[in-house]
Amino acid sequence: MKYLKIIISLSLAVLMFSGFWDGKSDKQLKKEAKKERFLERNKRLKVNNETLQMLFKEVPEARKALLKSYGYATFSNVGATVILFSYEGGDGVAHNNRNGQNTYMKMNSAGIGLGLGGKNFRSVFFFKNKKVYKEFIDSGWEANAQADAAASYDESGGSSGGAVTVKDGVLLYKLTQDGLLVQATLQGTKYYKDEDLNGY
Repeated sequence: MKYLKIIISLSLAVLMFSGFWDGKSDKQLKKEAKKERFLERNKRLKVNNETLQMLFKEVPEARKALLKSYGYATFSNVGATVILFSYEGGDGVAHNNRNGQNTYMKMNSAGIGLGLGGKNFRSVFFFKNKKVYKEFIDSGWEANAQADAAASYDESGGSSGGAVTVKDGVLLYKLTQDGLLVQATLQGTKYYKDEDLNGY
């Protein structure tokens, strides 16, 4: 029995100093995870606001279009193109204008592109109605082909100011630090819920 206690004590000591157990309780770990989610959500909301201000500076009429939309989503993503291969990855937040609810999202893509280099991009989606908004956040969305240029977003004929229609009722602006972006690539981009930040 004496030797058994010694073996157990040594085993616990090994676990403590080997990194398998850091001495934190489940309650402490949950508290830290909650704090990390809180900080990440705030970070994304801050970037969301910055992205909208960038858009309004480039396209003032977009402010009115946003207010008329059922909801919108902003993404901050990094894109890189090397000869004939391009990649984008990032995260963002979707906002329901009707009830004020936020849904945290992720995105990534890989496709065929022309050029060499890398850039930071901001993307802003406007959703015309509840159906297309809920499809976007609940089912995710994948763009398998280049979007078609659009002259207007709604029936009133308001200018899209450089945006493209990626789906019926869904308008997309892409921006760089220098302004609106026209990207000559075919991208298979996926947008989906960030399971780590929603539902807590």
